[in-house]
Amino acid sequence: MKPGYWIAKIAVFGIAAIGLVGYITMSLWNWLVPDLFHGPEIGFWQALGLLILSKILFFSFGGKHSGHRAHWRPYWKTKWASMSEEDRERFKQKMKEKWCFPQESPPPKDSSATNV
Repeated sequence: MKPGYWIAKIAVFGIAAIGLVGYITMSLWNWLVPDLFHGPEIGFWQALGLLILSKILFFSFGGKHSGHRAHWRPYWKTKWASMSEEDRERFKQKMKEKWCFPQESPPPKDSSATNV
């Protein structure tokens, strides 16, 4: 078989896949959004535009799927390995203070209060 045949076959399959994904997106949007959020119905081309917009906003166009922060991983591995136990605990505590919700601490015990 000629190489042009495979290229045409892949192109037709790609166009059909894009059309199918666009149709599924349009159908799901028109089924859910108007009833749940009182939003508008969309057409096929708007569904494709929505898919492209979501690709731009939530994913990268790069070839690797390792994430946009993957280049920091070796740096932090070596930094973590070179830290002492005290430094690690201090780092963990700072991260908890910055990113975790504060835990409610029990009220301080008052020794002057009498139990009845």
